[in-house]
Amino acid sequence: MTELDIARHSRLIDPQLHIWGWEIPVYLFLGGMAAGLMIVTSLLAARRPERSAAARWLGFAAPLLVSVGMGALFLDLAHKIHVARFYLALRPTSPMSWGAWILVAVYPMSLLVALAGLDDAQAERVAALAGRAGLGGLVRAARAYALRHAPALLRANLWVGVALGVYTGVLLSTLGARALWSSALLGPIFLVSGLSTGAAFLLLFALDAEERRLVTRWDRAAIAVEAALLVLFLVGLSTSGAAGHAAAGLLLGGPFTAEFFALVVVAGLAVPLLMETLESRLHLGATRIAPALVLAGGLALRWILVVAGQA
Repeated sequence: MTELDIARHSRLIDPQLHIWGWEIPVYLFLGGMAAGLMIVTSLLAARRPERSAAARWLGFAAPLLVSVGMGALFLDLAHKIHVARFYLALRPTSPMSWGAWILVAVYPMSLLVALAGLDDAQAERVAALAGRAGLGGLVRAARAYALRHAPALLRANLWVGVALGVYTGVLLSTLGARALWSSALLGPIFLVSGLSTGAAFLLLFALDAEERRLVTRWDRAAIAVEAALLVLFLVGLSTSGAAGHAAAGLLLGGPFTAEFFALVVVAGLAVPLLMETLESRLHLGATRIAPALVLAGGLALRWILVVAGQA
């Protein structure tokens, strides 16, 4: 099976091997962005108890993004009713099993941290809205609990975000029969890419000046680390034997080279890094162009890796 995957895979000859469509890169992208949001919002809350209204409300974005991503994943399932089997047991050796439970953990962690981050007026608005469904008392009780345990919840939320970000890459790297995916660096790459896209998502909104400075600095650091990891990823593939060399060739001179360098390396990494550095050093007015490019590059990275890995 490994030899077949690497040496001959045609969608027309072997249609049963063409496993994943658009739903998977969308799921990986939204899951990674949600992971980045959980990390960045936790760091912001720890650094700045007084935050802008946008930063407080955006704590609720992570579970929404995960829900949309899981919806895309659900569409990809051939036997949708079987999704319940993931939650009947935890299989320690299965990344998919771990991932299923990590996705569940996202909801209580992120929602409790988001509730604790609201000011009293915002929290009352949420409780009043939930009251229409008879859940106002539950929301108030949850917020009171979250406020009492805020430091521990922030740490837990950050680490669940890290686990979610790593999982999105490990999901691919465990499928060793696909040479392009058989690298332990995919987990760290997807983690820092998710951190960057999560930071970029925040930068699209009306943060205050200090929040924008911090988030931009974290985004620049994540972009730099992501670029370094991508270089190591391609070098590792190129020096790992014939199969790895052929897989690296898909991105270095092969059919996906133009898309990879134009959308990921240049538009998704180099240009945003340059723009954010210039905005910071020259005290220029911030624009939404750089974060939008980061988001486009993050989606392109996952899309290209998923498609090229099946080529």
